[in-house]
Amino acid sequence: MRDLQLPGRSAVYAANGAAATSHPLSTMAAIDMLKRGGNAVDAAIAAVAVQCVVEPMSTGIGGDGFVLFAPGGGGEVIGLNGSGKAPAGLSADDLLERGIDAIGLQSVHAVTVPGAIDMWCRLSEDHGTMGIDACLAHAIDYAENGFAITPRVSVDWSRNVEKLAADANSAAQYLYGGNPPDVGDIHRSPQLAETLRTVAAQGRDGFYKGAVAEDMVAYLNSRGGTHTLDDFAATACDYVTPISTTYGDAEVLQIPPNGQGITALLMFNILSGFDLASLDPVGVERFHLETEATRLAYEVRDTFVADPSQAEVPVDYILSKDLADELRARIDPDKAMDNTPGATGAEYRDTVYLTVVDKDRNAVSFINSLYFPFGSGLTAPESGVLFQNRGAGFRVEPGHPNCVAPNKRPLHTIIPGMIRENSRVKMSYGVMGGGYQPVGHVHVITNMVDYGMDPQEAIDCARAFHVGGVLDVERGVSDDVAAGLAALGHDVQRPEMPWGGGQAIAIDWDKGTLAAGSDPRKDGCALGY
Repeated sequence: MRDLQLPGRSAVYAANGAAATSHPLSTMAAIDMLKRGGNAVDAAIAAVAVQCVVEPMSTGIGGDGFVLFAPGGGGEVIGLNGSGKAPAGLSADDLLERGIDAIGLQSVHAVTVPGAIDMWCRLSEDHGTMGIDACLAHAIDYAENGFAITPRVSVDWSRNVEKLAADANSAAQYLYGGNPPDVGDIHRSPQLAETLRTVAAQGRDGFYKGAVAEDMVAYLNSRGGTHTLDDFAATACDYVTPISTTYGDAEVLQIPPNGQGITALLMFNILSGFDLASLDPVGVERFHLETEATRLAYEVRDTFVADPSQAEVPVDYILSKDLADELRARIDPDKAMDNTPGATGAEYRDTVYLTVVDKDRNAVSFINSLYFPFGSGLTAPESGVLFQNRGAGFRVEPGHPNCVAPNKRPLHTIIPGMIRENSRVKMSYGVMGGGYQPVGHVHVITNMVDYGMDPQEAIDCARAFHVGGVLDVERGVSDDVAAGLAALGHDVQRPEMPWGGGQAIAIDWDKGTLAAGSDPRKDGCALGY
């Protein structure tokens, strides 16, 4: 239990239902849906829709999503891949002929067709109880009537003024005389409200066909994109079978590739050969082992993970004991490796993750994203749809599994998680933060399994991430520990911003209660009743 004399927050305990998100309005929307008789699916869709309005830098209806859903918290866990695809007219050969050997973060070619709305509607139709119109009502209200800017949202908004100013439509919707809104300011998104109202009335066709789709395609084409109305009309999410590994008594479940959840599973397999429980949870040894496992697992990710419908992704090999043993043998407890790639991805920290568990113990682990802050920075003029830049995750390298190709999904960073024990869901959880997410999953779960932390303590715990060739160590890690990591050969620095944000809801089947936590690195909260 935390020291009650020190700053912090307790986990939220409840009997009937709980929600945890990175924004208070989103959490409140989820709880309202539950108390009105909706289930966890209804509540989760309502919450994520609100976040697409109130955290526009982190997520939006022009982005993608993934879901893990456990009906009744039982043994079955359903996966839903709502990641969009490259346009049918986009190919590596065409890009290379035009002298483009990498897809830029603000390039129109980085705009893959948004998959989120199709996924929300499919989830609502197949597993919800209240309909997509009810699920979008809170978001429409906030978009039309406004909401107050919270502190973390204000910081993230202010860091992206240049990107927003580069697109006239984005500047008109998100800047005020060239400036971002300040804390406490009221922001409205009337065009987004109207688009959400269209989806509420017409379902997914209100987004992927008709006036909204025509507006999106016309604008993307005006910027040189190859997108067509057929690309949008054909968009469809896929049900997938989760992949898993075991760490201690916990079975950890993830969405299979094209997501990077398999990277977290590989890290668990590598670290299972060390006695983490004997180490200081915020000490040199623990962070060193976690960092080295990160570097090895991300090297495997960048070699193999891609869209399995268009590339051979050796899932069994990546999750094999032999590979974990081979990689673990490369870790020296007394020295940082010098034979792995220097980078583990670009430096960004956006996305939203949320989780809801209801009175019937339906559990939803839900993640939605635009990729980088404000995605591509490109906004359709009439519909107000801000487009993701997920296609920047492709390589323009013929022969590589993750090479861009027509109708292909890129390697995806967003990953929802679940823990199952004794054939029942023990916890629904996730850690946002771009490329950091596999490390965040491992850090939170090992905090609980090896160090006995509750969900809130596990999320609060200080973090580090090896990115861009250096080891980013949050200020919650002491100077002595940072110096100790440097002495092992890590290039240590203090990041300007914290790493990620997370939410979790644990289910105690014996007591009949829920324990929920939400990351203080964001503005949100957990609530239950």
